[in-house]
Amino acid sequence: QVHVAESGGGLVHAGGSLRLSCAAFGRPFSGYGAGWFRQAPGKVREFVAAIDWSGDLTRYSDSVKGRFAISRDGAKNSVYLQMNSLKPEDTAIYYCATKSGAGISSDSESYNFWGRGTQVTVSS
Repeated sequence: QVHVAESGGGLVHAGGSLRLSCAAFGRPFSGYGAGWFRQAPGKVREFVAAIDWSGDLTRYSDSVKGRFAISRDGAKNSVYLQMNSLKPEDTAIYYCATKSGAGISSDSESYNFWGRGTQVTVSS
């Protein structure tokens, strides 16, 4: 059984940084694409960033482009989201997910294993 777990969320002031980590258990991250999504209170879940199986291809939503960076470490079976220049509107629960294939996608329907999320709160 595959289990995905996020960590690294917390409370930070606007302009600060956080690094989210995502680990997979029961299936290696290598060979599969991965992504980060977020859901703010009262809003639908939205795409944040994605990475392909190799780490060579990345994709970002317009709202985080230039501020966030997704990366992966095959040896640690982990995917990361470095978040810089955080804004209050980045406040949300952040979810990590792994795809059913090796490619990259911003479509949540492409992802079949999800973590429970980690809360990120950015104060103004």
